[in-house]
Amino acid sequence: MTDKDLTGVIAMHRVGSAGNNSNSVRPRKEKRLTYVLSDADDTKHCAGINCLAVLKSPVSDGSDYLFTGSRDGTLKRWALAEDSASYSATFESHVDWVNDAVLVGDSTLVSCSSDTTLKTWNCLSDGICTRTLRQHSDYVTCLAAAEKNSNIVASSGLGGEVFIWDLEAALASVSKSNDAMEEDCSNGVNGSGNPLPMTSLRTIGSSNNISMHTTQSHGYVPIAAKGHKESVYALAMNESGTILVSGGTEKVVRVWDSRTGSKTMKLRGHTDNIRALLLDSTGRFCLSGSSDSMIRLWDLGQQRCVHSYAVHTDSVWALASTPTFSHVYSGGRDLSLYLTDLATRESLLLCTKEHPVLQLALHDDSIWVATTDSSVHRWPAEGRNPQKVFQRGGSFLAGNLSFSRARISLEGSTPVSVYKEPTLSIPGTPAIVQHEILNNRRHVLTKDTTGSVKLWEITRGVVVQDFGKVSFEEKKEQLFEMVSIPGWFTVDTRLGSLSVHLDTPQCFSAEMYSADLNIAGKPEDDKVNLARETLKGLLAHWMAKRRQRLGSQSSANGDVLSGKDITSRSLARSRIEIDGSAENDSMVYPSFEFSTNSPPSIITEGSQGGPWRTKVTDLDGTEDEKDFPWWCLDCVLHNRLPPRENTKCSFYLHPCEGSAVQILTQGKLSAPRILRIHKVVNYVIEKMVLDKPLDNPDGSFAPGLGGGQLQHSTVGDGSYRPGLKPWQKLRPSIEILCNNQVLSPDMSLATVRAYIWKKPEDLVLNYRLVQGRGPQHNQSYNDPCKFGKAIDFWPFSKLAEKILAMASVSFFRISPYFLTNSESRGWFQVRVQNLGSSDSTLPSSDSYVANGTSFNGHKEKNGALIDGGTRVEEERAVINGENGD
Repeated sequence: MTDKDLTGVIAMHRVGSAGNNSNSVRPRKEKRLTYVLSDADDTKHCAGINCLAVLKSPVSDGSDYLFTGSRDGTLKRWALAEDSASYSATFESHVDWVNDAVLVGDSTLVSCSSDTTLKTWNCLSDGICTRTLRQHSDYVTCLAAAEKNSNIVASSGLGGEVFIWDLEAALASVSKSNDAMEEDCSNGVNGSGNPLPMTSLRTIGSSNNISMHTTQSHGYVPIAAKGHKESVYALAMNESGTILVSGGTEKVVRVWDSRTGSKTMKLRGHTDNIRALLLDSTGRFCLSGSSDSMIRLWDLGQQRCVHSYAVHTDSVWALASTPTFSHVYSGGRDLSLYLTDLATRESLLLCTKEHPVLQLALHDDSIWVATTDSSVHRWPAEGRNPQKVFQRGGSFLAGNLSFSRARISLEGSTPVSVYKEPTLSIPGTPAIVQHEILNNRRHVLTKDTTGSVKLWEITRGVVVQDFGKVSFEEKKEQLFEMVSIPGWFTVDTRLGSLSVHLDTPQCFSAEMYSADLNIAGKPEDDKVNLARETLKGLLAHWMAKRRQRLGSQSSANGDVLSGKDITSRSLARSRIEIDGSAENDSMVYPSFEFSTNSPPSIITEGSQGGPWRTKVTDLDGTEDEKDFPWWCLDCVLHNRLPPRENTKCSFYLHPCEGSAVQILTQGKLSAPRILRIHKVVNYVIEKMVLDKPLDNPDGSFAPGLGGGQLQHSTVGDGSYRPGLKPWQKLRPSIEILCNNQVLSPDMSLATVRAYIWKKPEDLVLNYRLVQGRGPQHNQSYNDPCKFGKAIDFWPFSKLAEKILAMASVSFFRISPYFLTNSESRGWFQVRVQNLGSSDSTLPSSDSYVANGTSFNGHKEKNGALIDGGTRVEEERAVINGENGD
């Protein structure tokens, strides 16, 4: 394949579908769920326009319509007036690029897509898809329709397949065999996952003989025109629908009898891919545009090329002719739109675009031009009397050799455009062309075609900051965070916007603490699964509609799928884990609320039918496992998550070399990857307070207080100042190190392993005691105190241990939590928090002495406040404006 187009801006690129190709020999993967984000006006396209179609009103005072099909996967309808084009409807069901569209009859629009399907639409409705036609095995690139035969449409694609459809028969088969055929509603959900059943598929062999293949007793299958060995990029049909021409990477024009699918001739002459074809109304003359930059006129009766037109300097991608077939408009990769008189060979440069021209559509005396940009423009064309344009002057004689125009261009004698500005424009929004998933796995940085850089929060589907036209790479560096969170989603921008893909079980690998998500009313150490909450936010509208449909009782008891037991099937596929940290409800936290003004679209598929796409706000609550992946429903409705890997981090915890502190553990520990270092600090402090070795045979990270799992709580009572993070309530007297680097308390084990440890072996952490953190004046330690002098809190810990030994307290924590300032002396106060029963007792009036310091105990509910008096020589403690008792 030599076509340079395939490596340029027009090239189609392979993408992963929402599910798996049925012909794949690889192990089956679960269906994918994708959601497509947009921060712009949904009435505009956000990617290049691949196709155009104009519907003329049957009455003189009626409105004409323009239909546009885009690489953003949607079609849109525009009501045309003399000086305006207003948005009218969006047709959304395709899950990949819309490559071509044709109008047949009075109200039927047929589109084709890289998702391998054709779809029929009621073009005068509000986006109703009436049928999905599945026969192609690869991208469908182009369509052709018969102007005077509304039943006939031809399609072709990258697989070299050419099909000729009888739409009346295809649509009639829906009502006759609903069980086997796909019946689409507005969201494109199909009723069957299999290709169309074949009843009379006629396969055309090289000998032009017709062979019959019957595999099922019902359904419709189109005529297959066999002959192309490579991809087909262009089709055209005469107005009666009897003759079909096709062209592609084989560089030849093939002519078919569309009634039988038989080949009638093969026309040679082009030296590169054929990208555009036109037939006159009689079917005698054919125009072809090629990547060799030539336009050729063929006489099918003589089976030869009668004229060649060297007008363009690069690939010709689009052709449109006047009704009499006397003149041709052409555009392509050279960004130019030309008008050529086929008889006199006189050519004129109408306008020059900023983007390659993909398709043209004549409308009275104007021509609509589609390009790789998301906007569409209307230019003067004088289609009913093109000679008017030539009267302006500036024309040139088209050569008949492909290099002649290129040579003229190089010599600097390029023609001057007749028109400088379009008469009307339908603006689109800039397509996203670059993206980067940030380390926090919640934000994505994007850059669009205008150079604008934005920061997206994908768990809410919104732009949180628009940086304008700045350096993408510099902004990416500025936003870098030293944090390690598993990649739970993937992103692509092939539709011009962010498409976020969720695949099970990988998507359930990322968790965060509720405190880091600022979730009010939820314990700050509760773990939140990002994928689960994102799915709840995406499907909130569907859940509300479903509850309305099923009623409050069925919603409350979790009844979900009609006729099938999703639980047994899920358990049969894989072991299911219950997410115990989240409630089984539909409550959506603010960090996962999606906009209803610019709602995302979802692309997915269920147990029946192929991939489908719709706005989340268009879901009506009737969708079930036939439409959604089972794992998605299991998560949202039953709070069940699939087994997840690598959620734990193994590590060793040793004292620093040369340190006099005791060895707390000899074995390997294990903790969640998201565990913060301040939890490890707490663990070390508590083990030192208890002054006993760790007895932990199962190797799980536990504080040793009763031998259970890790307590997600912090040292200190947390009562003195709201708004502080857990480790800010702790006066750290322990430092944790890795590779001789002191670790920040807010680092997670995963972050330490990724950025500090950087080895495949188990992580090794070291700890050391910090004696008052040294005589550093006015240095803050993430707590409400600033010290002017070295302070040793170790005696307080030992004292508290003695006091508590005299009381019925089984579990406790202790931390010196602030200093008071008075005229005569400084006061240390130590909080001892009772974690035992509420009727535990502590001595209330005895005095205790430890290391020369005297204390008085005061009984409190579930704990004791032990005041210790000692003189702080020469320095006073500053308490951020707060004074103690």
